[in-house]
Amino acid sequence: MSTTQKVVVVTGASQGIGAELVKAFRQRGDRVVATARSIKPTDDSNILAIAGDIADPATARRVIAEGVARFGRIDTLVNNAGIFIAKPFTNYTAEDYAAITGVNLAGFFNITQLAVAEMEKHSSGHVVSISTSLIDHANSNVPSVLASLTKGGLNAATKSLAIEYAKRGIRANAVAPGIIKSPMHPTETHEALGALHPVGHMGEMSDIVNAVLFLDSAPFVTGEILHVDGGQSAGH
Repeated sequence: MSTTQKVVVVTGASQGIGAELVKAFRQRGDRVVATARSIKPTDDSNILAIAGDIADPATARRVIAEGVARFGRIDTLVNNAGIFIAKPFTNYTAEDYAAITGVNLAGFFNITQLAVAEMEKHSSGHVVSISTSLIDHANSNVPSVLASLTKGGLNAATKSLAIEYAKRGIRANAVAPGIIKSPMHPTETHEALGALHPVGHMGEMSDIVNAVLFLDSAPFVTGEILHVDGGQSAGH
């Protein structure tokens, strides 16, 4: 249990890793602003659920404004929302590009800028972004140029934010997962997907949650891209 109750914003919070992050922060005693397109209201007075598309700047404004109005501050932002479409490069459509860049890049920019502005008021805060291990080990079996274009940008932005705000009490880190067991991957694909990792199996959602919680409780860690990928980024 955290000794200090924080206010944590989690994007992409309605299912999968996002929903698990909301549970974990609440178990730690934190208050949570949870947002996703399809998120439903909750009876927990310490969770503020806000439905909306994070690619829309209006959603980001609502999340931060209503979060501050309800809980008084923003301490941590977890940029978990993301779109991943694996296609041969020449098969990507304009719609694919708009969807992926809208959520992965504009979604990151819109809410991070507003959250950091709130964190500056208290000279304290933490931004954690979920990227992907594929940035560091391209795999012809998983064609993913748009993931690398957008999530690779998040890794670079994470380091830039960490340095820009290092003396202002605000940290920035990222978690780069391998392939994680989640609603995104049908059970019948798990064996084949697990084989893509040196350890021979997929990761669990708890692996990513634990990585985020570690980074959030590690005040001397900033600018870190933490690979939680079963060894993928190290080699094959």
